[in-house]
Amino acid sequence: MSAQPQLPATAPRRGELDTLRVLVVLGLVFFHSALVFSPDDDFYVKNAQTTEAVTVLAGFGVVWAMPMLFLVAGLGSRHSIRRRGSASFARERLLRLGVPLVFGTLFLCPLPQWLRLRAADPGYDESYWRFWPRFLTVHLDAADFPFVLAGEHFETGHLWFVVLLLTFSLLLAPVAAPLAARAEAVGQTVERRPALLLLPLLLVAVINAFLGMEEGFAGWNRWAYLVFFVFGHTLADDARVRAALRRLAVPVGVAGLVLFAGTAPGFVSLDDPFTDASPFALVTRAVFGAAGWCWVMTILGLLDRPREARAPSRAMVYLGIAALPLYVLHQPVVVALAYGVVGRPAPIVVEYAVIVTGSLVVILALYEGVVRRTRLTRFLFGMRPDPPVTPSR
Repeated sequence: MSAQPQLPATAPRRGELDTLRVLVVLGLVFFHSALVFSPDDDFYVKNAQTTEAVTVLAGFGVVWAMPMLFLVAGLGSRHSIRRRGSASFARERLLRLGVPLVFGTLFLCPLPQWLRLRAADPGYDESYWRFWPRFLTVHLDAADFPFVLAGEHFETGHLWFVVLLLTFSLLLAPVAAPLAARAEAVGQTVERRPALLLLPLLLVAVINAFLGMEEGFAGWNRWAYLVFFVFGHTLADDARVRAALRRLAVPVGVAGLVLFAGTAPGFVSLDDPFTDASPFALVTRAVFGAAGWCWVMTILGLLDRPREARAPSRAMVYLGIAALPLYVLHQPVVVALAYGVVGRPAPIVVEYAVIVTGSLVVILALYEGVVRRTRLTRFLFGMRPDPPVTPSR
C-alpha cells in the first residue's frame, strides 16, 4: 500500500481529536438525558412536562457530533491499517466492535425497550426475564442493511453507531490501498485549490435530501456518515488538507451557521421534514447536510493549531481507553435512571440534573468496578486484554 510522504507510519495520533471523541461520548449522556424532556423525540421514557428548548438545543449537537465521531473513527482506522495491514485490521475490528455489539444487543438493549413498555402502560407487569425472549424473537430484513435483524421489540438501540462503524470498517479494508494511492493526488490538488474540500458537502447534501434523514441515527442518513468516515481515513491527517482547513475555518464556519439557520423554517413548519418528499423538505435536508459538513470542517480547522507536543493527561488517557465501553453502557443507564426520576414533583432542571449526574456516576462506576477489572469483561466491551501503562502525569 502506498503511503503519503508527509505522514509516516509512526505519525502520532491527533490528541485534540481524541479529546473531542471523549467529549462527544460523554456528551451523549447529556443529550439522551435531555430527550426525556423533548416533546418531539420518541424516547424510551418521557417526562409528563416537556420543553421545546430541548429540540432547539439538540439541533446544535446533532448537526456535528456524530459526524465528527465517524470522522475520528475513520482517522483511527488509517493508523490501524498502517500498523496491521488491511486483513488484520478487518479481523481486529470484528473482535473489537463485533463482540461488544453482540453482547450489548443481547444483554443491554432489551432493558430500555422493557422500560418503554412499563413507562407507557402502568398496568404492564411482565417481568424482564419473560420479556427478554420476546425481544430476541427476530427475522431477517435485508432491505434495512446493515440492520438485517428485525422484530416486534428487537433493536440495536444506541449501538447503531457500532453497527455502522463495523460495516464501514469492513467495507474499507479491501479498498484501503487504492484510497491511499488516490489520497496523495487529492492532497496535492487541495493544496492548490482549498475550496475543493467543500465538494463532499454536495454528496452529503444529496444523500440526506433524497435518501431521507433518520431520527434513529441522530438525524442523519446512515450513508452520509460513510462520507465523514472515508474523509477521516483518507484526508483528515494530510498536512496539506490540514493547512487548508486552518485557512478556511472561519469563512466555512460562518457559512455553516448561515446554512444551519436556513433549516429552521423547514424543521418548524413541516410535519415530517425527515422523510417528506416535497421540494421544501428536500431543500431543508440538503441544507442541513451542507451545514453539518461545514461545521465539522470548521471544528477540524479551529482545533488544529501548532502547539508544543505534550503527553496527554492521565484523565484523557483513561477516558480515551474507556470511550467504547462508556458508549455501550450509557443509554441503558440513562433510561433506567430516567424511569426512576420522571414523574417526581420536581422542576425539569432538577430532574435533568439528577439523571445526568446519576448516569455519569453509575456508568463510570460500572466501567471502573466491573468492565476494566477482568480479561473477560474487557473482551466483551471491546477492550484489549491488558490495560496499557498510562502516563505518569
